[in-house]
Amino acid sequence: MIKSAEIAFLTVGQNELQAMAYTDPLTGLGNRNRMRDKVLQISSERASDPAPFTIGIVNLDSFKPINDLFGSTAGDEILCQVAHRLRACIPDGALVTRHDGDEFAFVLPLIFERASAEKFGQMIREVLSAPYDLGDRNVRLSASLGFSIYPFAGEDCEELLKSAETALYRSKRRGRGQITVYSREIAQEMKRATQLEQALRNAIISDAIDVHFQPIVSLSNNQVVGFEALARWNDPDLGFVSPGVFVPLAEERGFIDALSEALLRKAAEAALSWPRELFLSFNLSSAQLMDPGTSSSVLSILGRVGFDPHRLELEITETAVMSSADTAHRIIADLRAAGVRISLDDFGTGQSSLGRLRDFIFDKIKIDRAFVSRINSDRASEHIIKAILTMCEGLELEVVAEGIEDYAEAVKLRMLGCGMGQGYHFGRPADGIATLRFLHENYYDPTVMERVSA
Repeated sequence: MIKSAEIAFLTVGQNELQAMAYTDPLTGLGNRNRMRDKVLQISSERASDPAPFTIGIVNLDSFKPINDLFGSTAGDEILCQVAHRLRACIPDGALVTRHDGDEFAFVLPLIFERASAEKFGQMIREVLSAPYDLGDRNVRLSASLGFSIYPFAGEDCEELLKSAETALYRSKRRGRGQITVYSREIAQEMKRATQLEQALRNAIISDAIDVHFQPIVSLSNNQVVGFEALARWNDPDLGFVSPGVFVPLAEERGFIDALSEALLRKAAEAALSWPRELFLSFNLSSAQLMDPGTSSSVLSILGRVGFDPHRLELEITETAVMSSADTAHRIIADLRAAGVRISLDDFGTGQSSLGRLRDFIFDKIKIDRAFVSRINSDRASEHIIKAILTMCEGLELEVVAEGIEDYAEAVKLRMLGCGMGQGYHFGRPADGIATLRFLHENYYDPTVMERVSA
């Protein structure tokens, strides 16, 4: 016979196993199993009168880089501090759980509608934005949230979680620290994004993304000195899709490398037909500046095409550089060693442009159109441009003013000493054939034009 002490021991063991099955071992919070049981309990209690309740998911923004930088022990400490804060601020009767990685979830029985969910989300966002103490340093993080409300967004735990994840995904797409409550409109928006993604993947595979070229001119004589390559996509079913839509989508879904490589190949092949004095300017994404293989990939494409690296200028933004500064520094150094020139794009719009000029070696900067468009109407913009030009002269950096729309802007910039300009005043982006025609009509060196015509 089993003695009473043995029965008690077995009972304790079973209780411990059950507790383990329902508990996150790192933070002590409940896990997905605990959340499912809570949702089932509330649903059963309200079966006869299905009053709404809310599920929420919170995800830390950019937690992985912090984890990589300071190590997994520091990352675990942050997650434990997050759990402590969340446990302390949820209302009575609510549940907070930890799911995978840096994702936490809530079951909120007394939140019935959108406004209350958004208000709760704002409170959580504020709580999680306070510094995290890692002993010898403090770290700050933001958080994004997604909510779904029963029964409108689903009638069981899995449906509600899926809807909350859809809302969270939309928050992530909108930037850091965003809050989204699921709705049918949001679901349709996400569905369209998925359809767009699939169409874009197919367009890349079928080589259907085009490259157009916009001239960059010397302001002293209006002569073309190079072209910037710009992506264009005209889908048979979707029609024209703005690069402001499909390029961020490719970055977000993780296939910007494939898109960029296809575009660089096409652009370099087209530029082989230009006079050899003209350069090709091409944009690198933030994702590419975080990939150590970018420099070898770029140089490999140029080698296969037979395009001289000295004729290529790669444009990068300050935000892209800041995403992974050490990796970006190595990529830039490798490319410059091969003869590729580097331009800092959208200069003046970042938070620490002067610091980037000190820490990185650039060949050129491009003044953002936000300043250029107001050069004749806003004295502050004019003085900012003057200061940029003076600084670049001292640093021996070339300068391109972007977004020049009319003659008056071009004249003012030339008077201020700006070397190069780009914008609709000098030419709109055009495909490869139209670009060659533009060169025949606008490139003035007759000896060069003999080579163009040949």
